[in-house]
Amino acid sequence: MAHTHKDRRRPTARRRQRPTARRRLRSETPSTVAVLAVPRDFAAMRRYTSFDFDDHATYLEQVEGLLRSLTAQGTYTSVALFDPVGFEEYCTELHLDPDTPASRTRYTAEIAAAGTKVPYEGQPLSRLLPRLVDDTEQHATWEYASALLQSGDCASCGEDIGRAAFARASKILRRLLEAVGTGTHHLVCSVPAEGQTPLIAVLPADCAEDGTLHMGEAAALVFCTVLAAGIATDRPGGVVMRSTTPGRPVTVRGWKLKDGGLRPLTEAEVFSAYCTDAETGEPVPPEHGVAYREGIRLDLD
Repeated sequence: MAHTHKDRRRPTARRRQRPTARRRLRSETPSTVAVLAVPRDFAAMRRYTSFDFDDHATYLEQVEGLLRSLTAQGTYTSVALFDPVGFEEYCTELHLDPDTPASRTRYTAEIAAAGTKVPYEGQPLSRLLPRLVDDTEQHATWEYASALLQSGDCASCGEDIGRAAFARASKILRRLLEAVGTGTHHLVCSVPAEGQTPLIAVLPADCAEDGTLHMGEAAALVFCTVLAAGIATDRPGGVVMRSTTPGRPVTVRGWKLKDGGLRPLTEAEVFSAYCTDAETGEPVPPEHGVAYREGIRLDLD
């Protein structure tokens, strides 16, 4: 009887251990949650009957609850964007029914999780989603600008056009920051692209009094790639810089991309660019406390 009693207990002990081991494995398996960040994308998914949500705010609350739950289990979780257009194209290509949770899960695992992601570390979605959208847009900008740099070799000198343009763009950025000196600078590079929307790269940079420069590596890469694309394709882009230095007014300067370099805009041109509505062409009142200055001439030789 003692032998029989002992045999009965073994399966029970094993059954008790399995959930613990399974939970341990679950905590070591990373997770990606793909979220419909903007109302437009949420509205696009509502046409599927298997998508149970009818209110974007409620949906985001549930997503945030899921993220907190996964984190509480010890699961490393990242957040990606769910793109309804990309999802529909994915389902069409693989002949999947888009109106099923299984198709959405597969798209998240194979497409969304392979793209831009932001780690979830307990921050509210109101702070996480703007960063995710911005990172995703910047990555798409970098990909498009990189494609423009694939223009082959120069017919006269044999040099790789894209590589030479990127090297020049990097030099221009370095000269720009050296020229403006100490302060917190916000740079925007804009280059025309196909269609209505231009390629835009944003780069925040801090220059300390000792000359030390602080800027994000990824943002600097995107900025130089967009600028290089303008140089390589000879497109009429430009750069504007907004600088803040203690004890001085905020200063705005601008440059026009021309002949593989940056031509400084005059003070009047900078004022006109900032004080004109880009869509309507109507004048916009200048900002209080902002000084509009001509661009600094750069020595690129």
